[in-house]
Amino acid sequence: MDPAHRAVLRRLRVELSGQLLVSDAIVPLLFQEEVLTEAQVEDIDSRSTERQKTLRLLDLLPGRGPRAFPVFLRAMDDFSWVRDRLLEELREAGPGPGPEATEPQRLPEAVLRRVPSDRELSRLAALLGARWEELLLELGLSAEDVFRCRADHALSSQGAALAGLVRWRRAGGRSATVRRLQDSLPAVDLHPSVLEDILTSDL
Repeated sequence: MDPAHRAVLRRLRVELSGQLLVSDAIVPLLFQEEVLTEAQVEDIDSRSTERQKTLRLLDLLPGRGPRAFPVFLRAMDDFSWVRDRLLEELREAGPGPGPEATEPQRLPEAVLRRVPSDRELSRLAALLGARWEELLLELGLSAEDVFRCRADHALSSQGAALAGLVRWRRAGGRSATVRRLQDSLPAVDLHPSVLEDILTSDL
């Protein structure tokens, strides 16, 4: 997802959660367009209130690739005033890719070959949610390592995820590259462009 789109969803998070009813039309269209997986739809549907369902959807969207925002806008036919509010906020934020932009940014080869920084790993950890253990296993950490991270950070899945990512980087040395991280993201239902957003957010 383009950083500008991600930022506007974050700024309007509380407002959107109080105005949208996502169960009837929005989530089904996002699933139909392959923005959401079946497991993610079930995750959203398991929430007890519409507000919680909307908040969970807003948590998931930034990790669903460059098509997520335009399809989300298209899904809001029954909430045209909310869509207009999002577009107005984007216009006020200044020039940038339009809501129909679908091409992800391309990371240079030199960036793909380098080892990610602590800050970049921290940002990725914040997006993983409950899938952090799967990602660490996908990256090659042992079940024992994952268990140790979970035990050491029992009250914070983000802290456990970051500890595991740092452990992976330390064990992998020069082979613990941005490319290796990017290649692992689809295994936990995250679009590879998530990492592109993280790496370019300060540019």
